[in-house]
Amino acid sequence: MPRQPHSCEEVISKLEGFADPLRLAGLARYGIETSSAFGVSMPEIKSVANGVTQDRDLAHAVWNTGIHEARILSAFLYPPKELTEEDMQSWVVGFNSWDLCDQVCGVLFDKCPDALSIADQWTLRDEEFVKRAGFVVYAWHAVHHKKTPDTLYHPAFDHIERECADPRNFVKKAVNWCLRQLGKRSADLHAPALDLANHLCEHESKVARWIGNDARRELQSDKIRARLGL
Repeated sequence: MPRQPHSCEEVISKLEGFADPLRLAGLARYGIETSSAFGVSMPEIKSVANGVTQDRDLAHAVWNTGIHEARILSAFLYPPKELTEEDMQSWVVGFNSWDLCDQVCGVLFDKCPDALSIADQWTLRDEEFVKRAGFVVYAWHAVHHKKTPDTLYHPAFDHIERECADPRNFVKKAVNWCLRQLGKRSADLHAPALDLANHLCEHESKVARWIGNDARRELQSDKIRARLGL
């Protein structure tokens, strides 16, 4: 189906057509904020996005409804080439669930030319999902941008070491994900990532040791070493 222009009301109506309140309990069990959710699956969100023409104003209008799935959908509706840091800074403070954070960062935010420098700033912030977003942008960027020089990811190692003891669940899992993703990106990044994982395994913090052990287990696996030619 070709994409067509839509109003915000039309988009929300399409989204609401997939609503299933019975899904909300399941989402809540995974730590997803459901107070403003319809109960729409990711494939259904994507199916709505596939039929709607991308438009910055529309994306903002859909985001401003405050509906959980609508905010995820907004990332698909926003033309990446028009993305501004101002909009990123505005949206990131609205993150209140890991799935919203991860989808918006992976679908949209990591497409910004300044994504990594913005992520550097976010890792220093105190808000749980803003800090998470900093590490998630690095993780997604490492996957999506194959031609980016590996050296541009080196600052993330300092961020990981600095924040490795943060006990908040959605921060520590993002730190872990970032470390593993960088280590899997290339042979050149594998070595410093594994070195850092080994270092964290000896950390005084239980959280840091969990991050280190989990990352080390994956980075030392035969599957990853074979894929990287190690």
